[in-house]
Amino acid sequence: MIPANIRSQESLGRVHFIGIGGVGMSAVARIMVARGVAVSGSDAKDLPVMAELAAAGARIAVGYAAANLGNAQTVVAGSAIRADNPELVAARAAGLPVVHRSEALAATMGDDLVVTVAGTHGKSTTTSMITVLLQGAGMDPSFAIGANVPALGVNAAHGTSGVFVAEADESDGSFLNYRPKIAVVTNVEPDHLDHYGTAEAVYESFDRFTALLPADGVLIACSDDAGAAALAERTLARGNTRVVLYGTSEGSDLVLHDGGPGDVAVSSPAGRFALDLQVPGRHNALNAAAAVAVALELGVDVEAAARALAHFSGASRRFELKGEARGVRVYDDYAHHPTEVRAALTAARSVASGHRVHVLFQPHLFSRTREFAREFADALNLADTALVLDIYPAREDPIPGVSSQLIAEHLSPGGRLVEPGGAVAALTDAAGPGDIILTVGAGDVTAFGPQIVQALGG
Repeated sequence: MIPANIRSQESLGRVHFIGIGGVGMSAVARIMVARGVAVSGSDAKDLPVMAELAAAGARIAVGYAAANLGNAQTVVAGSAIRADNPELVAARAAGLPVVHRSEALAATMGDDLVVTVAGTHGKSTTTSMITVLLQGAGMDPSFAIGANVPALGVNAAHGTSGVFVAEADESDGSFLNYRPKIAVVTNVEPDHLDHYGTAEAVYESFDRFTALLPADGVLIACSDDAGAAALAERTLARGNTRVVLYGTSEGSDLVLHDGGPGDVAVSSPAGRFALDLQVPGRHNALNAAAAVAVALELGVDVEAAARALAHFSGASRRFELKGEARGVRVYDDYAHHPTEVRAALTAARSVASGHRVHVLFQPHLFSRTREFAREFADALNLADTALVLDIYPAREDPIPGVSSQLIAEHLSPGGRLVEPGGAVAALTDAAGPGDIILTVGAGDVTAFGPQIVQALGG
């Protein structure tokens, strides 16, 4: 919940970001600078985005020190910042308000019409699609996205239209800090149980999210997803806002017709309209339908909305092409939940057009591996070759008895554990012309893509 004294951009005063180089933190800082807030920030490493922020007018420091706070009046701390960080310690000692980046962003939104995108999967892609669509239709939205988007050039910007499009992250409950008028929910599944504890707590948090919508607002939910459809039913029963459904069901308000690549369309009472999508997979077709539904709520012509989606080429690490060599295409995907892995591999199958698919997967978090090991294996078994690295721990300490072996023991004969040093050679030996290699996971597995392309070319 946003502190009572942090309700507007003016109430923030001078803002200091601890961990300003992160993709989410830098997005908020970028918008604040553009909206006239005095911004400073620091990070442990000198990252490229920090030079961009400095050029825009922010005061930037490399390395953490109490003196970096300067005359800050509000401090924004990234979720990865340790309690003993000298800047965080100094801020608390001085009695400065320390807020989550979502709280700072919500305060900055001001009187804008806020569109938020939440869901267990597809948030970054759908938020990106909405932004590209609105820009292509002649609107200039402000936006904040949790991934870099090549078609936009940046992952955050201040626009002039009075519409603010933001990715709303449920992983730590921070999506409850926003006050949207239009809320998209792509899907609802148990995840981030290290934070929530139970699946029921996840569902309850989404109920609280939709309860934030005003009477003249709207929930846009995916009818193809059981969790999102159930959320829509509960929201309708509560009666606090309208509900619009999108999906392949004929009972949806916006119906998706997905005949595969080159044959995607949506239909509404206004008619049927083809979507020219550059990104493959049913999941991306559904994300596109969500974007069109938002455009219709904002009064954008549906034909203009459909045409504008042709400019969307994907978000960073979302089935991102890393290169091609020896007739083998190499993609990278951020998928870190079984449903996401299955969607990525299904998309790879469609792109491979009958050729083989090889995947290098890195599990993310010990807790998630413990909860979904069998489901991960079932998804990975869609590939011809499935190689699994050790778990990327991120913020977690090891859990006794939990390792990638829990996944490996359920893999089909084409799957096995692999050491980092042998992964590139194993994949390049297995792949032939026309095949797809996919690196998958939310950790540092992304670094393997360029290495694989280089090895194929060499």
